[in-house]
Amino acid sequence: MITANPKSIPSFLDEHFLLNTESARRLYHEYAKDMPIIDYHCHLPPDEIAADKRFSNLTQIWLNGDHYKWRAMRTNGVNERFITGDAGDYENLSSGQIPFPSPCATRSTTGPTWARRYFGIQEILSPATAQAVYQEASTLLNSPNTACATSCAK
Repeated sequence: MITANPKSIPSFLDEHFLLNTESARRLYHEYAKDMPIIDYHCHLPPDEIAADKRFSNLTQIWLNGDHYKWRAMRTNGVNERFITGDAGDYENLSSGQIPFPSPCATRSTTGPTWARRYFGIQEILSPATAQAVYQEASTLLNSPNTACATSCAK
């Protein structure tokens, strides 16, 4: 497992991420934190969830098909090859082309918090951490308890 350097985790990604009031923190931590995520606007096709699809790596489950992330990438000048082109899955994340987390474009995207909640990955995806994050996520995605429907039940 990746051991995070506490200095590498931006303060906005702490346990109170996007919980700006005491009421919000109480409601989340006491009631919602351990509930499954019900996301009617996720970017995983319902048939893949129903079929309990297994994703091989972080790119497949986090970037493929997510037009919001694609728009953020295009806005940040990412070459189309790394968005919908012929770059391989690992190359997409390791190339330094991914502008996440971009405070202006993707601060509230679920990527960093999702990786922490489901994988325990504390590192922020960057060219320096891409290999370790990609490998750890891929290992976990290929374990028995991380198929689509199984993960959605968390």
